[in-house]
Amino acid sequence: MRTNSSHRAAGPDKLGVLIPGLGSVTTTFLAGVFAARKGLARPIGSLTQLGRMPSAGDPSSRPGLIKDALGLARLDDLVFGAWDVFPEAADAAAEKAGVLKPEHIEAVRDELAAVVPMTAVFDRTYVRNLKPRKVKRGRSKMDFADQVKRDIEDFRSRHRLRRLVMCWAASTEAFREPGPAHAGLKAFEAGLRKSDPRISPSQIYAYAALDLGIPHINGAPHVTTDCPALTELAERRGVPICGKDFKTGQTLIKTALAPALRDRLLGV
Repeated sequence: MRTNSSHRAAGPDKLGVLIPGLGSVTTTFLAGVFAARKGLARPIGSLTQLGRMPSAGDPSSRPGLIKDALGLARLDDLVFGAWDVFPEAADAAAEKAGVLKPEHIEAVRDELAAVVPMTAVFDRTYVRNLKPRKVKRGRSKMDFADQVKRDIEDFRSRHRLRRLVMCWAASTEAFREPGPAHAGLKAFEAGLRKSDPRISPSQIYAYAALDLGIPHINGAPHVTTDCPALTELAERRGVPICGKDFKTGQTLIKTALAPALRDRLLGV
C-alpha cells in the first residue's frame, strides 16, 4: 500500500479526506484547495468557506461565516488521500484530465505531486470505458473491503488522524437493480463474502468506511449508500451518509437550465 498527502505532519485537529477516484473532479478540487492555501485564489463557490449565516443568538445581527459559526475544518486542516486505477500522482492526473490550465497546475505542482493514489477496487461490469493499470486483487469482495480498511487505517496512522471522511469522486457506475444482498446488513456481508455481482465497487468502499465509523459522501448519481443494508450500517455506527452527484459540470447546467426551458416551452 502506498499513500501520501499534501501534509507531511498532521495531528489531532486535521481532517483526513479520502477520495476514491483521482480524475478530473478530484484534481480540480485539490488544485483549488492548494491554490487557496497559498493565497493564489479564493475558494469561490464554497459554501463552507465563504457562505454566511446569522447568529443563532441574534438573528438580526450581521451574518458571520458559516465555517466560524459551525467550527468547520479549515482548508489548512485537510489531509488528502486517494485511490485510483491509474498510478500517476495528482499533478500528472490533472494534466491528463485537461481541465486546468498549465499555469494553474504549475502553481501547486509540488502539492499535487504529493497525492499518490492507493491501488483501487475496480469491476469492469460497472465502468466499461477504462483500461485500469492499478487494481486490487483478492479472493472475494469482502477481501477487497478488508484491503480498503487496511488502506484507511494505514493512512490514519501515517498522518496521526482522529477524523476522517470518505468522498466518492470516481466514475459513475452503470446502473444495476438492487438485489437481495442490499436488503439488510447481514445479507450484504454475506454477499460480500460470496462476491455478489450486484455489489458495486462504490458500495465496497462505502462499507469499509462506514464499518470503521467514517462518514461517506457519494458524489455520483449511482446507487451506493441509498440501500437498506448500508443505511443500517450507518445507523449502527452512528455516522452520516449523504450525496447523490456533485453536479460539478454539465449536470449542474442541465439541472439549472432544463426546468426553465421546459416551463417556457422552449425547444432546443
